[in-house]
Parts: sequence; C-alpha cells; structure tokens
Amino acid sequence: MPEFNIKHITKYTYESLVKDSVNHIILYPKEDEHQKVLKHDLKISGKPRVDTFVDYYGNKVGFFTYSERHRELEIYSELTVSTTAKEPPAETMFGEMEWTEIRALRHQVPYIDYLKWEAFDGLQELKEVTGQNAEPASTPYQTALNYCTFVYEQFNYIQGVTTVQTKLDEIWKLKAGVCQDFAHILSQMLRMVNIPARYVSGYICPNKDGMRGEGATHAWVEAYIPSYGWLGLDPTNNCIANETYVILAYGRSFTDCSPVKGVYKGPSSHKLTVQVIVSYDDGITETLDPVAEIIDPEPEIPAGQGNSYRRNLELMQQIQQQQ
Repeated sequence: MPEFNIKHITKYTYESLVKDSVNHIILYPKEDEHQKVLKHDLKISGKPRVDTFVDYYGNKVGFFTYSERHRELEIYSELTVSTTAKEPPAETMFGEMEWTEIRALRHQVPYIDYLKWEAFDGLQELKEVTGQNAEPASTPYQTALNYCTFVYEQFNYIQGVTTVQTKLDEIWKLKAGVCQDFAHILSQMLRMVNIPARYVSGYICPNKDGMRGEGATHAWVEAYIPSYGWLGLDPTNNCIANETYVILAYGRSFTDCSPVKGVYKGPSSHKLTVQVIVSYDDGITETLDPVAEIIDPEPEIPAGQGNSYRRNLELMQQIQQQQ
C-alpha cells in the first residue's frame, strides 16, 4: 500500500498591489476504497476563511476571498495519501453485449456529460482514426487501450507549445502538447465511439521511475467499462493509472478541474509559479522540477511568430504544400 506525502505550492506574484482576490480551489483529494487521505493541511496568505462545497461532478471545492492589499498570494497544500491498486478489467469475449450496454448509457446521468464530444476542424480525420482502431470484434476495454496507445505514439510530449486554453484544433494540428492536451484528445476519441470519458486532475507519484508529467498537477482520463466501472488511462505515459496516481478532481475538461483559479482587482500582469514536492514512504524526498512559470494573461503573439516548435511546424507545412 503506497503512501505519499505531497506538497503543492501555488504562488501568484503581482506587478503592483492588488486587492479583493476571490479564489476557487480544488486541492482536496478524493477519498474512496482505493485512496485514503491520512492528513491534509492548507495554508493561504492572509489566513482567509475557506468555505467548501461539493460541485456537480462530486469534487470538494474551496472558496475564499483575500481582501487586503497584497503583492503575493501563496496557497500551500500538504497532504499524505495512501493508495491501493485496482485490478484491471478482465478480458472478455462478449464485446457485442458490452457495446450494447455502452449505447444504453447515452441518456443516463451521470454519463451524459461525459459523452459530449466537441466539433473541430480535424474532426473528420479523427473519425477515420477512431473507425480504424475500433474493430467490431474489440471490446470497449480493448478499444480504450488502443486509443490510449494511439495518442501516446502520435503526439509529441513537448512543454511550452500549448497552454491550458489551447483548443482541440491547435492540439490536433501541432500533434504535440502536455498531459492535459493528451487527455483532451483521448477523451474526445472515447466519447466519439460512445464510451463515457472523464478528465481527471491529480498527481503522478512514480516512485522515481521518471515518468512524463512530473512537476505540477497531472492529467489523465477515466473511461467507463461495462461490468467494471471507471478505468484510469494515462495517454501521456501509455499506461493504466493505478496506485501511483492521486486523484484530485473529475470533470469534462481542464476547465472543470483547475486546481486554482480566481479574479482580483489590480493590474492584469502577474506571474504564477507552481511547485510539487513528493516524499515517498521510504523517507526519500524528491523535488519535481522544473517549476512551472506562467505569465497570465498570455500575451498576444503576432501572426507568423510564436514559439520555435510552431514556427518550424508551419514552415514544414508550407514546404509540403509547395512540393
């Protein structure tokens, strides 16, 4: 039974004094038969009162206001969690029966919201991919694994080419991104073949295996498999999300699961720094680098400019079109 101590430090630094900072936080880990919270400490600059409620998706959400003038806001969350492995679904020969059960979920709560997929420019291409990978003889479980592998193999894991606001159109065009982009594409694919899929926010605690997604919160997908339930799939690492994953929140996309978001009165320019530190039950502490630094709001980039990955991709596309 793995046990993890996780420190999640979120720090806003403003260019000048701000006030009336109203914030919405989802930093409370889930509790169920496979995940137990042994301790959770939450410290916030100014020591504001934090009111909590449970949202539509079953997430515990904190809400607070920091009214005094300030140049920095730090939210420090430290938790100790124990997890247990969940047996994966068993292989079955009754794929047709499972697909029939899957189709019957389209009008049932809570699956309705997790079946809505998004229209975007690359939709026809993605339909062709899902059609090729969802063989009639495959079960929903096998199909979900195939899609997870497809995203892992076809998309490049590159930090900095996308933001949390990046749409499916651009992710599909770039064929690159980070964990939330991989999760958004996989959930779209699953929903297109009627498999309910929910976006999951949390932490990956790989016990020094060097997996992708370390350094801040991680994102993956849970697919609903008949006669089993929700199965965690991590397309960033092409594996089943099990006892080394700590769950914070569920939702349709990142928007529903953002760990920290809010508004304030003051200048728009500020810096957000996020750091995650994991201590394992063997007493070894590991600081997960790099520290994520984001300027928010993201500055507008003139046409033809942007990061080098985008520029090189556009150049290659132009060359291919001229050939």
